[in-house]
Amino acid sequence: MTDPTGPTGPLSGLRILEMAAIGPVPFAATLLANLGAEVVRIDRPGARLDPADLTAQHRRYVTLDLKSDAGREAALDLAARADILLEGFRPGVMERLGLGPETAMARNPRLVYGRMTGWGQEGPLAHSAGHDIDYIAITGALAAIGPADRPSPPLNLVGDYGGGAMFLIMGALAALREAEATGRGQVVDAAMCDGALNLLIPMQAALNLGRTTVKRESNMLDGGAHFYGTYECADGKHFALGAIEPQFYAELRRLAGLDDPAFDAQNDKAAWPDLKAKLAAVFRTKTRDEWSAILDGTDACAAPVMTLAEAPSHPHLAARGAFQQATGGLCPTPAPRFSAHAPRPPAPPAPAPMTLDAALADWSAR
Repeated sequence: MTDPTGPTGPLSGLRILEMAAIGPVPFAATLLANLGAEVVRIDRPGARLDPADLTAQHRRYVTLDLKSDAGREAALDLAARADILLEGFRPGVMERLGLGPETAMARNPRLVYGRMTGWGQEGPLAHSAGHDIDYIAITGALAAIGPADRPSPPLNLVGDYGGGAMFLIMGALAALREAEATGRGQVVDAAMCDGALNLLIPMQAALNLGRTTVKRESNMLDGGAHFYGTYECADGKHFALGAIEPQFYAELRRLAGLDDPAFDAQNDKAAWPDLKAKLAAVFRTKTRDEWSAILDGTDACAAPVMTLAEAPSHPHLAARGAFQQATGGLCPTPAPRFSAHAPRPPAPPAPAPMTLDAALADWSAR
C-alpha cells in the first residue's frame, strides 16, 4: 500500500478492510494502522476524509455503492485479499447487503471478521439504537462514576473506546493468530457492553470480596477518600492526588504541611469527609503551578490536572515526545512503543479515493 510515511511497525503487512463507520471502528483501524497495518476503507460515493481527522490517518479508501451488484462484488474482492474486516453496522445489515461473514469467508476462509456493536450480535437489545452512555449504563460502570448525587458520563472512553475499540482490536488479533495456525478465520463479536463489563473485573472482584460498595464517593478510588481525588487550587485549576500507600501518604503530608494529627487517620472512612474539607482548604492556598513546584517528581503521587490543550506542554510528556505534529494540529505519538520500531509519524488519508483496480493491485491475491 503506497504511503508517504512507509509502512512501519510490528503489524507491517497486515491488511485491514474497514467499512466506514463512526466511533470505535475507525479508532480501532487507526490504532492498528499506527502499528503498521495497511488500511483500506470502503466509503459511500461522494465521501471525503477530513485530513485533520486523527481517526482517519494512514488510510487509502475506495468509494463503493454497496447496494449495487458491482459494489458488493468489489467489496468481496477486497475482503478476499484482507486479513481482517472491521464493520460497525447494526446486526443484520451486512447480511442484507450480501456481505455477511458466511459470504465473505466463503471467498476467504482465513478472514477474521470483526463486528463492533453496542449491544452485541444477539440478545433482546441487539437491534436497538444506542450510544456509549446507554451501553455502560446497564453494566454498572456509569453508576460507579461521578459525584455522590448523580452518575457522570466519562466522555465516551469506557464504552466506545475502552470497552469497544480496544476489545475489538484484541479479539481481532487473537483470532488472526489462530487463523495463521489453522487456516480458518472466525467472527469476532465485540459488544461495547461486554467490553465495559470486562473493564470492571477488578471492581467486581472488590465488590465480591466486600472491599467496596456501590455508593459513589464512599470508596477509595471513586472520590470518597481524601487522599485519592482532585482539589481546586487558588487559581481555579486542579491538582490530583493518589497517595494510597502509607509511605506515599506520609510524603504528601510532609510536603503539603499536613501536620494536623487528624490526618493520622488515613484509612478511617468516617474521617474522610472532614479530612477532604481540610485538604481542600490547604490546596486553595496555592496555585496549581505552585503546588507543581512542591509536589512534581516526588513520591507524593500527585500531579497537576491538565486540560487537553495544556497536556502537550507538560514537561514529562514533552520529554517523551508524546505528541507529534499532524495535519490540523497535534496528535499523540502511537502507543505502545517498540524497541525494534520507531513510532509511525502521523499522515492524513489520501486526498482522493483510489480506484478499485489500484486497491486490488496493491492487495495482490493470496
